[in-house]
Amino acid sequence: MANPSDTPGRVDSTQMGRVEDAVNTYSRPSELKITDMRLAVVCSNYDYPIIRIDTNQGVYGIGEVRDAGHKENALQFKSMLLGQNPCNIDMIFRAMKRFGNWGREGGGVSGIEIALWDLIGKVYGVPCYQFLGGKYRDKVRLYADTPAPEEATPEGYRKALEKRKALGLTFIKFDIRPQLFLDTEGGVVGQTSPYEYALGQRWRAPGGGTGTRITEKGIARAVEVVAAIREAVGWDIALCTDHFGHGLMTAKEVIRLGEALEPYDLAWLEDPMPWYDIDGHKQVTDAIKTPTAAGEELYLWDGFREMIEKRAVDIIHPDLLTSGGMLETKKIADYAERHGLPTALHFAGSPIAFMANVHCAAAIPSFVALEHHGLDLPFWQG
Repeated sequence: MANPSDTPGRVDSTQMGRVEDAVNTYSRPSELKITDMRLAVVCSNYDYPIIRIDTNQGVYGIGEVRDAGHKENALQFKSMLLGQNPCNIDMIFRAMKRFGNWGREGGGVSGIEIALWDLIGKVYGVPCYQFLGGKYRDKVRLYADTPAPEEATPEGYRKALEKRKALGLTFIKFDIRPQLFLDTEGGVVGQTSPYEYALGQRWRAPGGGTGTRITEKGIARAVEVVAAIREAVGWDIALCTDHFGHGLMTAKEVIRLGEALEPYDLAWLEDPMPWYDIDGHKQVTDAIKTPTAAGEELYLWDGFREMIEKRAVDIIHPDLLTSGGMLETKKIADYAERHGLPTALHFAGSPIAFMANVHCAAAIPSFVALEHHGLDLPFWQG
């Protein structure tokens, strides 16, 4: 009788172990177990809580809690993670997500999620964008954050934006903060009392707990600044504004400002209203021609649903380290696309989370640009 191993297409069962040993695998995924989660805080322009998740097979994943977040937002899940198979990301994510929330409170859930994807990518030897459905692009467009200059004048802004342009950037964000109006003589009516100022914005009603209002002089000053910026960088470079203090201006004030800035063709006004004021965002979006973008404080697909369905903004703008991580952000972007809205990605973290954003951006069809918030930091230069 012929030996089974001599028959084409058949393998002797006694040789199965040797065949298995000959296969090059990074690990045995079905036998993976999480054995530890450690965390270190890197101090930079923000504190970056960096996560490392270890397994019984020596494979580990790296993640990050959102910029200026708290390491405890991730460490609270350590006992839940130990002994789990990291490949069961969806099950783990569903167990964790109920304990996250908007803003930095979503950083622990999101940071662990990207660490698990990093780990699994190493296990299977493939890039993370493959787990999100594959890539749509080989290059990801960046937009650069530009802090407000110490000299908050048209000339000061001109110099700051010219430096960004000299780096070869084609998409630049700049700050027009309430301080610009406060520093302008006659820029506001109704100065904040020292007592109210000491309370801080968290105790104020959105857009007017202090009774302060921006005047036409204040609006005119902002127009001077944006005009100087546009003249400095030209019309081939996309420009957008950073947030306006997340609620320090009323919807009517933002509308007045948006209308005044329309001649300069900005790509978007960012977070014109507080994150939870969906109707306020829609009021602004419907009233001005300049696009609006928002979402950096929203948590999970559920948090974006109303904003997307009401088309309260023109561009969805999640922060991957708050929105729930890579897969959840991909789901948010896909849902936005179904409603005719593109996605840009907010980011202000370390190179670790930056790469998670790059993989996510590669997998989003209707993608605009990814923020780079570290151009002035030496360690970003390698």
